[in-house]
Amino acid sequence: MFLVTSELLAIGCSSIGLSFLSDQSISHSSVMAVTGSVVAVLWNWLFNYWFEIWEHRQISSHRTVFRRVLHALGFEIPLLLVFVVLFAWWFEISYAQAFIMDIAMTVFFLFGTFVFTWIFDSLFGQPKLVQKS
Repeated sequence: MFLVTSELLAIGCSSIGLSFLSDQSISHSSVMAVTGSVVAVLWNWLFNYWFEIWEHRQISSHRTVFRRVLHALGFEIPLLLVFVVLFAWWFEISYAQAFIMDIAMTVFFLFGTFVFTWIFDSLFGQPKLVQKS
C-alpha cells in the first residue's frame, strides 16, 4: 500500500513539477512522470539487489557511514544520468536545463519523501521490527 500510494503521489507531483519546469503541458509531462516512476522503481529493486549481494561478500556486514554514502551515491548518480538524458530528449532541452530540472525534482522528493513517510507512519504506525534470533 505504501509503495503504490507514494508512487501515485510521485507521478502526480512530477507531472505538475515537470510541466512547470519545462513549460510544457501536463499530459506531455505525465508521460515522463510515469516513465520516471517505472525507471526509479526498477532501478531501486536492481540496485539494492546487487548492493546486498556485494555487501554480503564483505568481511563485515556493519553499515558504516562510508558504506551508506557509497550506497546513496551508487544509487543516485546513475539515476541522475538517466534522468538528465531522458529529460533532455523528451522535453527537447539542453543537458544543463535537464540537469537543473533533475536537481529540482530530487530536492522536491527529498523533502516530499520525508513528509509523506512521517504522515504515513502517523496514520498507520511504524512497521514492526523483526527480531533476529
